[in-house]
Amino acid sequence: MKNSTRLTALAGTAALLAAPLTLAAIAPAHADVDRNGTCGAGRYELSVDRERRAGQAGFEVDAGLEGVAPYSRWTFVVRHDGKRVLKVTRTADDEGDVDVDTWRRNTAGKDKLAFRATQVGGTTTCGSSVTVR
Repeated sequence: MKNSTRLTALAGTAALLAAPLTLAAIAPAHADVDRNGTCGAGRYELSVDRERRAGQAGFEVDAGLEGVAPYSRWTFVVRHDGKRVLKVTRTADDEGDVDVDTWRRNTAGKDKLAFRATQVGGTTTCGSSVTVR
């Protein structure tokens, strides 16, 4: 095999290997953040995912409970940078799962997203927060 043919093959191979590495380098390092913990007899999950909607950078915020008492009622409060952006009461399904979701626009600097779930007529309260840049 001629040297020029080897160099051409080597260059082509290098280009094929470099493309995925370039894409990995431009992907956000912390696109998704999850927090998990206990909530009475069940568990909670807070998930914050970077997302674009209508050209706006922001965050999909999902908060949920699983393994709580079936048909129990829960009030969820979601806050963005300390400001309440959602307050809703939901009923757990027959498997004890309940969740809420909302989208928040990215603000300048760090964004703190938090949720709190409180059982209606009970004493169980749980929640968590995430700070993203």
